[in-house]
Amino acid sequence: MAVCSTIKADGNKCRAQAMSDSEWCYTHNPDLSDKRQRNNRKGGRRGGRGRPQAEVADVKVQLQDLADRVLSGDVNKGEAAVVSQIYNVLLRAVSVELKVREQLELEERIASLESLLEEKQEGGGW
Repeated sequence: MAVCSTIKADGNKCRAQAMSDSEWCYTHNPDLSDKRQRNNRKGGRRGGRGRPQAEVADVKVQLQDLADRVLSGDVNKGEAAVVSQIYNVLLRAVSVELKVREQLELEERIASLESLLEEKQEGGGW
């Protein structure tokens, strides 16, 4: 199996397997530049996994503050209960959003793998 012929910016040779009928791997193949850019833009629009964690951390801080204010008597327990319910709905929405993102990511990865498999089968790679 051929190895990618690209020399990376650090001077080392890329060690990835070259695509069939090509001297480059998927990452360095200039013919796939547009496809890689499209996929990168999709990833940027979806956002990273850090966003839900930041939202959850923010809710935790706000809930701790709310609990402290209830214990000090600054906030009515009934009002705090309603606010806590709202935060619970928000956390559920964040959880569902994360599951949807993961599902979309898996679908894209499967489609990419299917495309590569199809290319290999058409090119006689297997």
